[in-house]
Amino acid sequence: MPLKKICCERGIHPEHGASVPRLNRAVGQLEGVKKMIADGRYCPDILIQLRAARTAIRSVETEIFQRHLSGCVANSFGRPRESAAKIAEIKKLIDFMN
Repeated sequence: MPLKKICCERGIHPEHGASVPRLNRAVGQLEGVKKMIADGRYCPDILIQLRAARTAIRSVETEIFQRHLSGCVANSFGRPRESAAKIAEIKKLIDFMN
């Protein structure tokens, strides 16, 4: 579901570099889950680790969404056509994220 990148076309990009360490932790958690599965660990322990990884990813997702709202979307205010497109984009993102 590619979205039209209105703010990116104008060269305005929020900085997401701060999310990389959190993503690396989530990747580490998922690697740990793979090892747990290979080791035949107890199902609830695996599920707890999967939930932790999902929570970490959702946290990064929320941060990036908030940056999008405060950067790309806020920058579209005052330009009615662009604002309308951003609102439609946000609706699609919310549906996709749920």
